[in-house]
Amino acid sequence: MLSLLVGLTVLAAGAAGAVWWWLQQPLLLEKPSVELSIEPGTAPMQIAQAWVGAGVRTDPRFLYEWFRWSGQSKKIRAGSYEVHAGITPRELLDKMVKGDQTLEQLRIIEGWNFRQLRAAVAAAPALKQTLASMTDEQVMAALGAPGQAAEGRFFPDTYAYSRGVSDLTVLRRAHALMQKRLDSAWAGRSDGLPLRSADEALILASIVEKETGAAADRGLVAAVFVNRLKAGMPLQTDPTVIYGLGTEFDGNLRKIHLLTDTPFNTYTRGGLPPTPIAMPGLAALQAALHPTPSKALYFVSRGDGTSQFSDDLAAHNRAVNKYQRGR
Repeated sequence: MLSLLVGLTVLAAGAAGAVWWWLQQPLLLEKPSVELSIEPGTAPMQIAQAWVGAGVRTDPRFLYEWFRWSGQSKKIRAGSYEVHAGITPRELLDKMVKGDQTLEQLRIIEGWNFRQLRAAVAAAPALKQTLASMTDEQVMAALGAPGQAAEGRFFPDTYAYSRGVSDLTVLRRAHALMQKRLDSAWAGRSDGLPLRSADEALILASIVEKETGAAADRGLVAAVFVNRLKAGMPLQTDPTVIYGLGTEFDGNLRKIHLLTDTPFNTYTRGGLPPTPIAMPGLAALQAALHPTPSKALYFVSRGDGTSQFSDDLAAHNRAVNKYQRGR
């Protein structure tokens, strides 16, 4: 009886030693790197099978028993993972428990319009594409904002995402962040602004974003448009006219465009356009709601990215002659 117990003990010790050895050994991979996306709610056995199916050369039952025996199988996080040659079973589990994912990035640029954003989303790597057959209105409804114009409603930033997630997931984050930034900026706005709502602030900020050539001028650009709104003057800003032309704009703004009425032509219509014309960044939002104190009503490009600001038309005409006509 004693010899049997000793034999069983030796066998158990040998098995434990074999398991310990296996946990420290690099897993064989069918290629230099293996990628796997784990959806929320995936069972540990399915995860083990998925790794083998993706290119990890081992028995999935070994991986599953290791996940279970470790006591951490329920701590495995959904996400996108990439492993390379040399990874051990222990390191593989640690990676999934820590959520050490392989992430891609989508960068949304200040001043983009929604058409440009949709193109960037369509070209984003490893993003599950669902928007291609949707209209802008359907996209906004899918994001939980039915009836809201898509333009200007997504905050320019860099968004990291797991491979295989939906494009709507990333847009939802950008939409929520813009609303958060807008609400915060509106709550802290300066007194006396000729703006009736946060939406109007967003529209003005989008114009400031498109009209600003140098960051140092942003507050004065905002001041010009705020002063014009207070005075009842038309905004007369070219970017709104260009936006109204849409895909018909060929890069050359002509006099006929300034005279042709559209909802976005701020030469033919007073006040703000009906929607934003681009996605403003935080600096443009802040400038629109905290314009630099100034009486300026006009500005013209100096040709180096900066602008010359004038309080009256006579001074503006002199600036135009100097910087635009070389007189």
